[in-house]
Amino acid sequence: MIKRMFDLSTSSIGVAVVTPIIVGTAVVVKKKLGSPVLFKQVRPGLHGKPFELYKFRTMTDKKDENGELLPDSVRLTETGKFIRKYSLDELPQLINVVKGDISLVGPRPLLKEYMDLYDERQMKRHDVKPGITGWAQVNGRNAISWEEKFELDVWYVENQSFLLDMKILYMTLMKVIKSEDINQSGQATMEKFTGSKKVESL
Repeated sequence: MIKRMFDLSTSSIGVAVVTPIIVGTAVVVKKKLGSPVLFKQVRPGLHGKPFELYKFRTMTDKKDENGELLPDSVRLTETGKFIRKYSLDELPQLINVVKGDISLVGPRPLLKEYMDLYDERQMKRHDVKPGITGWAQVNGRNAISWEEKFELDVWYVENQSFLLDMKILYMTLMKVIKSEDINQSGQATMEKFTGSKKVESL
């Protein structure tokens, strides 16, 4: 209850404070990338329950001659890179926090298709609400492997506390200011998770 009260009060104040930035970002996205301004996608939340996540668009919908979307590196524009660099694309998720879909702090909500790829330990990341930021985001974000991110997520689930959340929020602010760990090395965005590699015993 304390965490929910903190989430609700902080995100409500946050929406009011950053409304000019949200409006400004929306105008830029509309002008540079067109409509829709928001990217909406169903993601698994607490215990895998689906909800609709909101983000600002950072990519175009350019497709090849076969009607398939072009690679992220092609569709991610300079405007999109700037928006991601300063995490402006995450601002609409404050609405998700107000609605109770997610928390300010928790494991990031990922794609539904990943649910069938997690091992038993990795599934523990869904024992708490997902968050806008989390322990994995302040300890490498997209610059570390999926396995490392999931281990950090599970560590958070097993060690969560209000003080830890405050620490993560502070570290997140520092990361945003420094624009650290936005992308995976050599990638425009984080490559898709295809399952953990299992080491076979001899």
